[in-house]
Amino acid sequence: MNRLSSPRCTLSLAIVAALSPAFAQAQTQPEPSDAPAQDTATQSTADRATTLDTVVVTGSAAGGVTKLEASYNIVTASAEEIRQSNPKSTADLLKISPGMWPESTGGQTGANIEIAGFPGGGDAPYFSTLLMGSPLYGMPTLSFFETTSLFRLDDTIESVEILQGGPSVVFADGQMGATANFFLKTGSEVPTGSIGVTYGNEGLWRLDGFSGFKIADGWYGSFGGFWRSSDGVRSPEFKADEGGQLTATLARDFDRGTLVLYARYLNDKNQFITPIPLIQVGEDNFRAYPGFDPLKDTYYSRAIQHVRLPGYPGGGTEADLADGRGAKFFFFGGNFDYEFDNGWSISDRFLFDEGDADTNALFSGNNPATLDDMLYTVGTPGGLELPAGSATATFVGGGTVPGDQSVIAQGWWHIHKHLKSINNDFRLSKELFEGNTLTLGLYVNHYTMDDRWALGNQMLMTNEPNATPITVSYVDADGVLRQRTDDQGLLDYGTFNIAQHGRATNTALYLSDSWRIGKWLLDLSGRIENQDATNNVCNLTEIDLDGDSSTEYDSETSICDGTYARIRYDKTHPSWTAGANYSFTERMSAYGRVNTGGHFVDFDNGIRGTTDGDFPPLHKIRNYEIGFKYQSDLLYADVSAYRRRFSGLPYQPTDNAGTPEGRPLIYGSDSWGVNFIGAVTPVENLRLQLVANYLDGEYTDYDACIEYVDVNGDDACEPIEGKQLQRQPKLRYMFTPSYRFAFGWGDILPYVTYTHVGDHTQDQSGLQQLGSYHTWDFGVTANVGMNWQFNVRGTNMTNQLGLTESNSRIFGSAAGTDGVLLARPLEGREVNLQAKYMW
Repeated sequence: MNRLSSPRCTLSLAIVAALSPAFAQAQTQPEPSDAPAQDTATQSTADRATTLDTVVVTGSAAGGVTKLEASYNIVTASAEEIRQSNPKSTADLLKISPGMWPESTGGQTGANIEIAGFPGGGDAPYFSTLLMGSPLYGMPTLSFFETTSLFRLDDTIESVEILQGGPSVVFADGQMGATANFFLKTGSEVPTGSIGVTYGNEGLWRLDGFSGFKIADGWYGSFGGFWRSSDGVRSPEFKADEGGQLTATLARDFDRGTLVLYARYLNDKNQFITPIPLIQVGEDNFRAYPGFDPLKDTYYSRAIQHVRLPGYPGGGTEADLADGRGAKFFFFGGNFDYEFDNGWSISDRFLFDEGDADTNALFSGNNPATLDDMLYTVGTPGGLELPAGSATATFVGGGTVPGDQSVIAQGWWHIHKHLKSINNDFRLSKELFEGNTLTLGLYVNHYTMDDRWALGNQMLMTNEPNATPITVSYVDADGVLRQRTDDQGLLDYGTFNIAQHGRATNTALYLSDSWRIGKWLLDLSGRIENQDATNNVCNLTEIDLDGDSSTEYDSETSICDGTYARIRYDKTHPSWTAGANYSFTERMSAYGRVNTGGHFVDFDNGIRGTTDGDFPPLHKIRNYEIGFKYQSDLLYADVSAYRRRFSGLPYQPTDNAGTPEGRPLIYGSDSWGVNFIGAVTPVENLRLQLVANYLDGEYTDYDACIEYVDVNGDDACEPIEGKQLQRQPKLRYMFTPSYRFAFGWGDILPYVTYTHVGDHTQDQSGLQQLGSYHTWDFGVTANVGMNWQFNVRGTNMTNQLGLTESNSRIFGSAAGTDGVLLARPLEGREVNLQAKYMW
């Protein structure tokens, strides 16, 4: 694995070297007809994805079921459909499932993933990423981590199944929200593969490749991956995204079963995009802040790229913004399925993975102010309140900072996160009698977390794109020269420099019965799961690091004192689901389902800090769903309606630096909504597709108001009862018309996607509206002959200004008295061109 340490060179050479023999073999095929027929682009793959005969395995106890008979909300996408959806990241792909709302404005990783009716509000507590049926980690989210951060899309992916609710509460990791289950390509009798080069207008260069081949009778192998380098739409003056991934599989076919082993290595660094300033006009209208292009600017720069963080546990560390929120991870897993006589069968899924998922990023604090206000004016949020005229402010690198310079203090935070997980899901099935199959399963996941954080610090910098840090010194009333910042512009060395070591085991036993009675398919499943977790968190003490009272930036640094608080969490929770599907014809069915589920607390949210054993309650859901599916030559429609009731939801108050304050508040929610995915084909080759959802959700069970300090530093209180679920649009839809033009040499498929995102709010208070917006994306795919494919794809072609979140560390309205708001807007226009050779 040492050869993989340099992704720029090694991954590129490895992909090319691995693909060269298969490329040569494809070039020497004796007759063109011997080569596998391509999808005549994308019309055929889209047809498969909206065919009720498609077999899905996610959420099924044994063997899978057709979409016609699946009594739950599941969306599938082939490899070609994944590319056509123009995903900016793994999380962004989830938009193809109605009701899924990934906020991809933060970059390639670290997305907030919302699910209609599931009151998340940040990270991804109700979403799990699965690879070949195995969860990537034992907890769906931690602070500064969600599981799509460990997963990259490339040509080694065969397909994805996205399941919402329903039977997901019973199988795999028992996720009561949504799961995305990705399946890898494997080798085949006929060598297949591809190699492609992509160029993007944001300075992107990307190499993708895949090769699948036969090794011996019954044995098949594959190898592939990608390498890319990008300046980013929001260029930080260094590489925004750089790295790659390698994946290999080994498959064995038996007379009655299959074995697939796979390995993957990921080494990728990604810019984690920080909110930028905007001007809010009225309740939900926004425009550019002077000097900032909301579509392409960022605070990141070479001037603040490198930093020393003396408060970091163990004596400090050097950190680099170019390392971003990346991942360096190794995965090894396997799937084994086998059928015996007399209706017995077994299925086993295992996955081991380990690596680092670090974060190096800026995090928003208070709104910007002029330098003079920041230095001297009493009442300025985050202001220093120094004696009038006493200070000297200097740009790092030289030059005096004028008093009217707009400045801002932002956290330069470094989080080192080393994760390890090993899980196994074993199922034993028996056909009790014709049409009835009983499945017994055992799921075990043991996982660890070793973290070291430098959190809560603030760096003073210019409030402008590609910011410059500022140092401040002043003379106090006694004539003593004091250093208010260090030589990097850090105002302090942090309030939450912790080390923590977590270890947990989740063990679940589940039983599922599926019974086919004529046109009915019934299922009843139950699960009992225990989470036994321990987190050792260092105790903090405040010290003056250098013992010099004139260097104020380090005089109250919070660091580990050498002792640890050991927190043990041991809870057991049952879940169950029941569904019924009736197939009227081979092209029409209807279903109903009810399920309950629970969400355990995690190392960072609920376990850490609860030293008295009084843990927050489990989040619990009761979900009711009905659905209807229909397919004809003209129309495909999959519509579902739901009611989702939550209890035990915690809200953790924090200060403006993001440090937790006090105990969590507990409340609930009540939601109903409709999800729809459909397509109309009025004439041959013309396709009109719609993915849409409507949500009416509100908070319940908390009549009191929440006390907080507002953006202006004033005490306030706001009720949340009856307020709209935060960060979730009431209405969202994507409309995609496409038309395939066929020629003697191949075909061309152009398509456009119009996306509407309805009104949404920042937090539980509903005071910070984020408005609504729409975008236009497009793509053109041309297949030339048997082997060549050319793609042009673009996102946000009209440069729409739309917001997904504001300053997440400020409760209530985040806009100051002058209308300045820190928020994450969409990235501007991005266009990619790809040339690909396939065999």
